[in-house]
Amino acid sequence: MKKNFSIDFHPTLFATLRNYDRSKFAKDVMAGIIVGIVAIPLAIAFGIASGVGPTEGLVTAIIAGFIISLLGGSRVQIGGPTGAFIVIIYGVVQQFGLGGLAIATIMAGIMLVLMGIFKLGTIVKFMPYPIIVGFTAGIAVTIFSTQINDLLGLGIEDVPANFIEKWKCYFENIGKINWWALGIGLGSILIIVGTPYISKKMPGSLLAIVVMTALCWALERFAGIHPVATIGDLYELPSGLPSLRMPTLEGESWWETIQALLPTAFTIAMLGAIESLLSAMVADGVISSRHNSNTELLAQGLANIVVPFFGGIPATGAIARTMANINNGGRTPVAGIVHTVVLLLVLLFLGGLVGAIPMPCLAGVLIMVSYNMSGWRTIRSMCNQSRSDIAILFTTMLLTIIFDLTIAIEVGLILAVVLFVRRIMETSQISVLRDEMDMHNDGEEGDVHLAIPQGVEVYEIEGPFFFGVATKFEELTSMRNAMPIRIVRMRKVSFIDSTGLHNLEIFVEAALKEGQKVILSGVNKKVYSAIERAGIVKMLGKENVLDHIDKALERAKQLAEQIQIER
Repeated sequence: MKKNFSIDFHPTLFATLRNYDRSKFAKDVMAGIIVGIVAIPLAIAFGIASGVGPTEGLVTAIIAGFIISLLGGSRVQIGGPTGAFIVIIYGVVQQFGLGGLAIATIMAGIMLVLMGIFKLGTIVKFMPYPIIVGFTAGIAVTIFSTQINDLLGLGIEDVPANFIEKWKCYFENIGKINWWALGIGLGSILIIVGTPYISKKMPGSLLAIVVMTALCWALERFAGIHPVATIGDLYELPSGLPSLRMPTLEGESWWETIQALLPTAFTIAMLGAIESLLSAMVADGVISSRHNSNTELLAQGLANIVVPFFGGIPATGAIARTMANINNGGRTPVAGIVHTVVLLLVLLFLGGLVGAIPMPCLAGVLIMVSYNMSGWRTIRSMCNQSRSDIAILFTTMLLTIIFDLTIAIEVGLILAVVLFVRRIMETSQISVLRDEMDMHNDGEEGDVHLAIPQGVEVYEIEGPFFFGVATKFEELTSMRNAMPIRIVRMRKVSFIDSTGLHNLEIFVEAALKEGQKVILSGVNKKVYSAIERAGIVKMLGKENVLDHIDKALERAKQLAEQIQIER
């Protein structure tokens, strides 16, 4: 009987509203206001660092944040632009423009929706941890490197995108340091670092922006000094509600652009899925709740499909803002919706104040974001683990820094798979037994010795029978002077893949052609189903596919007697 296909889409907001009361609403409103204030400098900074602008960062936090809270599968997830996307967005804008970024974001959103529809939420969470640590650290280093121009006030208009070329350019212009810019940037960092010692609830990044913006205003107002460039000097300030716009491309065909952007869109989708689900998992542990990963992916996908039509950039769950929400009492998606209202009010009424924010101050905010992202303590502890994990971590990190995140994730995944296969191969063994078998008390039989009849040999496979082990099996079974009766003991074979089936089929065909008899022993239901579909059971006969070694040896004894009689 066929199972009906269903979409796992159950937004948490509607479930939490069933038992909602004034007390919960008051806590959610307070948490939403605080998170909204925390998100202001981050949304602006991420928008500017991504190569777009402050308006795009705020629009993304408002629209994507609203959709993720309204339709998501987590009680406390806060969505919006994050530092992880800066590197990707900047590269896409440089190569394809804002139209190309919009298309890549929509494609990524469609991929996320499909992942949610096909219930891949739980699978995405199994991304190897060294890869996550590696590309997160690589992104942190890259973000740091993008802020040096503004931190030092070098005034370089076209900073190279390549990491090595970028630093070469910085050193060539090191004599142009604006000491006001450096002082404001370092002062912002000191304020962010020192704020928790004064108040753990006050967002340090917001305090740094307020203090440094006031300082720059005072210098210009009372001393006639315009020390550094501000957001208003470099970007068009937000004014009014964002209007609907269709993605446009200049001098490119849509199909060619889609093909070129497909790898980048996949990277955005994977990174968004990983970051949002990791954020939701961390939040679950704090509030003792459980999110719906498939619903979360669907909401993330819908947010990324919608936001480009209003000029926004890729968005995902933001762990820092999510934790701020939890720490300030937010326990339902209402807090996330309130946070978007706060950001909307900033976009509508505080554009002039946003324009007065000094660029070196934003650089200081992003440098602290990169420091917190770097995970240097985790890297230090992982250096005591296996060499393969260390290799994956540093390979992913260096590829992220030197090339880009798309290559880093692809190579990191390939390396992780290769090393995983190697580990499985090390745990899988194939041995050839003659005359006698030592049986151990592992659930199948007691500690006894079983005699192997004359003219019979046993090939014991321990571990999965997959492509990594199949070659080893082929080498052993192709030995000359093989016995006329051959038992393949598969009690510890948890699964068999197509390569294993192919090699087993070749082995059986070759043995039967030589007039040898083959018996399979200890075949579990899953493996039996696979070899039956492959036609191996029919080739051998059901009487020669048995579930226990005792039965297999007894069957081998009968066949040996038949061979003697025939001779």
